Amino acid sequence: MPEQPLLRRAVAVVLEHSLLLVGGALAGLVWANLALPQYEQFAGALRFIVNDVGMTFFFAIATKEVFEATLPGGPLASWRQAAVPLISAAGGMLVPALIFVALAHHFGETTLARGWAIPCATDIAFSYMIARFIFSSRHPAIPFLLLLAIADDALGLFILALFYPTGEVRLGEFAIGIVVALVVAGVLRRAGVRSFWPYILVAGGIAWIALERGGLHPALALVPIVPFLPHARRGHEPDIQEQPTHDALNEFEHWWKTPVEVILFFFGLVNAGVPIASVGPGTWFVLAGLIVGKPIGIFLSTELSALAHLHWPSGLTWRDMLVVGAVAGVGFTVALFFTTAAFPPGLELDQTKMGALLSFGAVFPATALAMLLGVGRFGRAS
Repeated sequence: MPEQPLLRRAVAVVLEHSLLLVGGALAGLVWANLALPQYEQFAGALRFIVNDVGMTFFFAIATKEVFEATLPGGPLASWRQAAVPLISAAGGMLVPALIFVALAHHFGETTLARGWAIPCATDIAFSYMIARFIFSSRHPAIPFLLLLAIADDALGLFILALFYPTGEVRLGEFAIGIVVALVVAGVLRRAGVRSFWPYILVAGGIAWIALERGGLHPALALVPIVPFLPHARRGHEPDIQEQPTHDALNEFEHWWKTPVEVILFFFGLVNAGVPIASVGPGTWFVLAGLIVGKPIGIFLSTELSALAHLHWPSGLTWRDMLVVGAVAGVGFTVALFFTTAAFPPGLELDQTKMGALLSFGAVFPATALAMLLGVGRFGRAS
């Protein structure tokens, strides 16, 4: 087979590693620091369509990964398989949140405490990229990190829905609308509709209106709809390079994968623009939660799982687990989304945004820890 043209390979690398998001975030950051009023006018005009509509498809893709992992044959199909990654993810969210809140109260920045969920996030794409740099592709740390990130996504969606409403919560309107959406999705499934479009446009549209009217974040609209998409019976191992099969669930991911990367570019562009001078307590609290809290929380919760006689991930040592925890400290995309959900425009939002953006720097402590402990590519040759 002839070698792919250089441009096509470059585009594939950019899409695979979510580099459009990085480019958008950098562009927004530079623009905001060169011409803040013009940037704020531009970002304000696009923020609703990007955050409340476009990001619906980002969370739908995340839901697809979570849902497939729970199917028969999937890595989270039974409680025994799911227990350790779920407990590790929970520990990797609880400890960062506690650190964030403790720092906010200790330093008298109590208004920042509302952002406790920001350091709970793990960016699956960037964490995977860093893990592949530290570990070999066959190292068991890679699938465990992906399982942990999938569980983190699931818990993050729950936190976003429960703790960060967009306005006055009207549970009656939400309940009626979401029931109608689920009934429509169920009818489509029973009628044998194989295309994903009716599920997304009709059932998803109703769910979006239900969330918006109910005061909850409408970007979660497709979360309850995705499991209704016709799908293969077999689950899958969590490998982000896996080729999709030809069922509606995977066709949905295949169709939307590139558009979602474009959406992420605009998400970074309209949300990451913040004056660098806004670095402050909120920035350091987020980074402390992610870079310190994540490895501690993941390591301790995995150790507790072992003490409870749950199955320790095969082939992983305590050194590997500490490095996996450090790698999971990249919050970036989801952390940035949580900042916009937690705070209105102002100093708290700007400070915590900088923390979410700078969390990409977790690559440095993670690599240093791997070198210190002799993990992955830095281990002794056999």
